[in-house]
Amino acid sequence: MFNETFMVYNTGVDSKKRIRVVLAEDHAIVRQGIRHVLEQTAEIEVVGEAGDGGAALELSKELQPDVLICDIRMPVLSGIEVIRHLKEYSPGTRALVLSAYDDDEYVFEAMANGASGYLLKTTDVNEFAETVRRVNAGQTIMHPSAAAKLSRLLGGALPSARKELLTTKEKEIINLAARGFRNKAIAKQLDLSVRTVEGHFSRIFDKLSVSSRVEAIKAAQSAPVTDLDND
Repeated sequence: MFNETFMVYNTGVDSKKRIRVVLAEDHAIVRQGIRHVLEQTAEIEVVGEAGDGGAALELSKELQPDVLICDIRMPVLSGIEVIRHLKEYSPGTRALVLSAYDDDEYVFEAMANGASGYLLKTTDVNEFAETVRRVNAGQTIMHPSAAAKLSRLLGGALPSARKELLTTKEKEIINLAARGFRNKAIAKQLDLSVRTVEGHFSRIFDKLSVSSRVEAIKAAQSAPVTDLDND
């Protein structure tokens, strides 16, 4: 289906005890640098590398890594397209963007399509491994400039948002989502099951006429969200 330009590693280490990472970057020297940084951390294992977006999806499907680190601009498929289809190929994998660009559309599209983080290639190498750990733990991590852009983008009104009220529980969930919590972390924080959190998100999406977490956060900020009832 795709041009399968990738490398797979077999370290012989028990991967269950480590964070398994796939790198997707079309510049080999950059991949080598990232791998070198990550390999300094004992709990992170680079299990494979992809030289284009199509190969990144195929590799993710084969290896089911914990974290996929991908560039935005890649041959065959862009990083945005990779992130968009990742849930189909490897639903348990979290996507971390590592890009030289923080254009508005790149930041918004990456996060709207399910990225768990957005870093620039100017990020301090000493912070990189910690970012991978935090993304793997369910947090959303963004470079300050990317976070500022997303905050500005989310500041406007969403015309399609219906002015319906959210329940107290739905408000709590959307507020946690806005702080970067993923479903599992939200469930733990509110003492709910992940399935219950997913059900709440489905109702939130319906009420606000949106189809993604980022759109829901934006809509909730522009719509009245006073309590409808107590859960």
